[in-house]
Amino acid sequence: MKRIGTQQRKTRYKFRRHYRQKGKIALSHYFQELKDGDLVCLKINSNLQTGRFFPRYHGAMGHISGKRGECYQVTMNDGNKEKKFFVHPYHLVKQKANKN
Repeated sequence: MKRIGTQQRKTRYKFRRHYRQKGKIALSHYFQELKDGDLVCLKINSNLQTGRFFPRYHGAMGHISGKRGECYQVTMNDGNKEKKFFVHPYHLVKQKANKN
């Protein structure tokens, strides 16, 4: 069966931003530098359409495993499968690693 709609289908509330976050893009966040092995959270920012991932993984955690152009390669486990995404840094939020 053919899938109807685009990637932004049914994301009205998922991609909604706080009123203080609307407006111009923060350049420090746009050009942020990440290192291999950094723990990141995948958060789609609706201001920027380039370098997005599939909305199912919005809010998921992954590790940086390389860079291609201006996008970063993020690897994560989805069940027993390893998934790879190429994501623009504007859609990544760096997390602090747990020290257990």
